[in-house]
Amino acid sequence: MNALISWLENSFAPKMSKVNNNIWVVTLKDSIMQTLPFIFLGSIFCCLAIIEDFVTLPFSFWTPFGWTMSKISLLVAFLIPFNYCEKKRYRKQRLIAGLTGLLLFMMIVTPEFITDGTVGFGHDSLGAGGMFVAILAGIITSLIFGSFAKFSFFKDDSAIPDFVRQWFDALLPIGLTIVIGWVVVLIMNVNLYQIIVNLFMPLQTGLNSLLGFTFFKFFTCFIYSMGISSWVLTPIEQPVKLAAIATNLSLVAAGTATASTMLINTEGLVYCTYMWVGGIGCTLPLVIMLMRSKSKELSSLGKACFVPGLFNINEPVIFGCIAWNPYLMVPMWLQGIILPILTYVFTKIIPFAPIPHVQFELWYAPYPIGTIMNIMNQGVGALIRAFIFLIATIVVSTVIWYPFFKAYEAKRVEDEVAKVEGK
Repeated sequence: MNALISWLENSFAPKMSKVNNNIWVVTLKDSIMQTLPFIFLGSIFCCLAIIEDFVTLPFSFWTPFGWTMSKISLLVAFLIPFNYCEKKRYRKQRLIAGLTGLLLFMMIVTPEFITDGTVGFGHDSLGAGGMFVAILAGIITSLIFGSFAKFSFFKDDSAIPDFVRQWFDALLPIGLTIVIGWVVVLIMNVNLYQIIVNLFMPLQTGLNSLLGFTFFKFFTCFIYSMGISSWVLTPIEQPVKLAAIATNLSLVAAGTATASTMLINTEGLVYCTYMWVGGIGCTLPLVIMLMRSKSKELSSLGKACFVPGLFNINEPVIFGCIAWNPYLMVPMWLQGIILPILTYVFTKIIPFAPIPHVQFELWYAPYPIGTIMNIMNQGVGALIRAFIFLIATIVVSTVIWYPFFKAYEAKRVEDEVAKVEGK
């Protein structure tokens, strides 16, 4: 383990630092990080919304959730062009670029206005589910504004005031961006969001195989590590999940449910019983490491992420230190490969850990509540085996996170010391 940590610190870390300093990586990372207050607040509302499953309230916590975490793609579409111009020192264009990126994103997703008298507008893509589209809109806008950053209709010695010159000089990149969105989305009726979803539709036929199950969970962790929520994959996974649930329940009802016949790609198995402790990527072990970190910043972040993490809400830790951070993106990917393989092997190939015979889908129930609810009707022996496998999963996840976390921690401690000495 020490040799691995040494390699990570002395070889892996310097290479990742170069990647981490790339202007596009920095722009995307900063843009996502700047939405963190909204994500934290949305996580609080999401936790409070659990109460609504048990008590009837005169209001819904999902409403403020909808105006915080469920609108972060809007914010990212603005922030990417803004931060790009800031880092390229095109500061006069940064606000206009950000607003243009926001308009292009809105054109692409075409949100629906609420017509029942409630103030607001909605679309699945406005939240984390539209992050990929928001990033695409932001990059396109950034490239266009970057291309025209040094262009001006006026000479340097022109007597026209600077603010007037900026107005006119911004017309060309704004116009080009809007025309592209107008032609592609509104005239040609190209649904970019649906195109992205359709690219992965063929995966549906193989999601219940070892290769398909592992690849899909890896891809989920892969895009999540870039700040793109797994919600974008819901149209792909949902039909498979519903079919699996129907098959599982029919097998149980007929008394023929066995480890070899029951399907595996169900929400109850993945999110509630074994794999994703703390949320997608099994991040609760990482949160606990952060809480105990020598870095004051990481320790504070871990403490802030702990309560949401208990309820398997891990947006705070994902956007707080994993997204676009090469130190922690790699172990996130490994979680998406190793844990699904272990789960598939020890539930299907070697039927040690029992597959749920009930469908308990309260994914925000802290572990091991979901494990108990899903397995307890199979007897004490099955429940013991389920606990053993759950503990083994957490141990494996911790081993994966640990060396990468230590390398990242060493870098953050070094940065904090340098900051203090600089002052």
